[in-house]
Amino acid sequence: MANETISRALTDILNLNRTSVKGYQEAAEEVKSADLKAKLSEFSQQRAHFVSDLEGYARQYGINAKEENTLESVATHAAAAVHRGWIDIKSAITGQSDSAVLEAAETGEATALKAYETVLSSNDVPAGAKTVFQQQHDAILQAKNWLAMNKNK
Repeated sequence: MANETISRALTDILNLNRTSVKGYQEAAEEVKSADLKAKLSEFSQQRAHFVSDLEGYARQYGINAKEENTLESVATHAAAAVHRGWIDIKSAITGQSDSAVLEAAETGEATALKAYETVLSSNDVPAGAKTVFQQQHDAILQAKNWLAMNKNK
């Protein structure tokens, strides 16, 4: 059971982070402020590092997370895709305001936090993986807080 749980958790979180990499790249392209472009690109790179770290864990557990899809990961991926699309829609409606893009990114981070919290609440996730998930959760929470503070500037 524990191996199935870690497989599902890694696959779901990997898919979420892969989508976040793309979402932040798109958000960086949408904003006008050079400072915001740099920060959103930094968040995209951070998520790419998360993917790399998690792929290492997946290999350690013998999981080919690139090819696996669970029902939860499909739903998470779809939700993240909706958030990327929301950036496009909201940008078109608001004249591509930076604050609208940051607000959409903040919503995406809230979705990511829920996914991480689900994984962290599982008793079947090994301690080493749980530590990595917790560190990534904390970084996402910091990003969400930064987005919330900067969306109205």
